[in-house]
Amino acid sequence: MSIFPRMHVSLYVADLAATVNFYTAFFGQPATKIKPGYAKYVLDAPSLIISFVQNPERVHSNFGHLGFQVETLPELEQRLATARQAGLVQREEMGTSCCYAKQDKFWVNDPDGTEWEVYYFHEDAEFNDPRYQQEYDAAADTGQCCIAPAATAAVPVMAPMAFTLVDTGTSTGAACTPGGTCC
Repeated sequence: MSIFPRMHVSLYVADLAATVNFYTAFFGQPATKIKPGYAKYVLDAPSLIISFVQNPERVHSNFGHLGFQVETLPELEQRLATARQAGLVQREEMGTSCCYAKQDKFWVNDPDGTEWEVYYFHEDAEFNDPRYQQEYDAAADTGQCCIAPAATAAVPVMAPMAFTLVDTGTSTGAACTPGGTCC
């Protein structure tokens, strides 16, 4: 059996234009496909297909977080500098022990509040940072893990999109509709 060639994630969003603006800045590339109520990015590294379906009624705030592990500290520093320049960084945590691992990381929140963690793993740790422990203890009843501290800053207001959402004419599957199914 071969490995899965690429992971796919689909998220419901309240405002597709704001979402495309945010993820174009965060991923550093434009969407691969934009259709009415739908946008998709295909990333090569990591191998990920992520799509967004505009459906405000289905956006939920009980989602944990998503993240990317980078391979080197210079890569983390470069990605952090790029995210800072775009005004995306919500908080930075350098030298923290979270999820029983020593890590350097930063967090961004998309327009719907979905948290993304970008981190460099140094080594396993036998403890969590004490600032996390109270939240871990409180969440133990819900089975949550890897809880980021509550954000103290509001989600940044993003600049208007630099392009208009138009039908690109490149379809690789069934069209997505709010409330419908999507490939």
